[in-house]
Amino acid sequence: MPPSLTDPADLVRRWRRPAGELAGITAAAARFPLKVSAHLARLLADAPADDPRVRQFLPSADELVEREGFVADPVGDARVQLAGGLLQKYRGRALVVATAACPVHCRYCFRREYPYADASAVNHWPAALDALRADPSVVEVILSGGDPLSLPNAALARMVRDLEGIPSLTRLRIHTRFPTTSPERVDAGLAELLSGTRFAPVAVVLHVNHATELDPEVAAAVRRLRATGAVLLSQSVLLRGVNDTEDALAALSEALGALGVVPYYLHLLDRVRGAAHFEVPEAEAVALVRGLTGRLPGYLVPRLVREIAGEPAKTAVALGT
Repeated sequence: MPPSLTDPADLVRRWRRPAGELAGITAAAARFPLKVSAHLARLLADAPADDPRVRQFLPSADELVEREGFVADPVGDARVQLAGGLLQKYRGRALVVATAACPVHCRYCFRREYPYADASAVNHWPAALDALRADPSVVEVILSGGDPLSLPNAALARMVRDLEGIPSLTRLRIHTRFPTTSPERVDAGLAELLSGTRFAPVAVVLHVNHATELDPEVAAAVRRLRATGAVLLSQSVLLRGVNDTEDALAALSEALGALGVVPYYLHLLDRVRGAAHFEVPEAEAVALVRGLTGRLPGYLVPRLVREIAGEPAKTAVALGT
């Protein structure tokens, strides 16, 4: 795959940002490294800083401002590790932090301070498998990360085959940002893997926050995923300056629906350190989703949820009447 954009000075040059922004971008990238896929680096070269795609990936001095209540591990991952890289928060499901690598670094990522070197399944895979074998109540495995599609097809296939060998597992889910940021990753080898596993149909959950992310190359990648028979869902994060209007959210749901992707969750921001400038207050979020219910069919309205550490499931946010 083409190399990612990782150097702040290169970003300022290629995205035509004012030279005065370099210091803030560099300081933010020192805390959480810059990474933009080649696909997005090319598409966004002439986009303004308030473009909803640029805003998600452009480091900002706002990330350096400490805000009360914004912490390193807002969802409590560290408390629920069964083995290195294997987390269990919810009954019947376990999440595999398959790898540290991602195609992009979203500036609001709730795992921006996750200790990947010590707690990625790729480094502790036998122990993770042993923990899954020991608990037959776990019937679904979620491959997450980082991004599991960062693994080569051969390595991903070995991981899936190992999971297939555990009889109690009946469902496989993959959470990924690749189709919307590096659509070329959805290749023939991946399609063969998704359609050929005993877990088929695999549930593939796409992370997409704005309709403009679904450009023609991305749309083609999503169609290739659909052709495998995968169940396609989306989850989005409600972000200030990205998708915090009713029109933006409606356009996103409609664009997803047109590609056969079911809008699944709309997450309130996980309060990770460095991301406070993206937060949308809950009351505002409720008003936005209530507006969507009046203009879209129910199957295109995502569930508004918040993740609360220690709770047995995602917490649905009540919309009232």
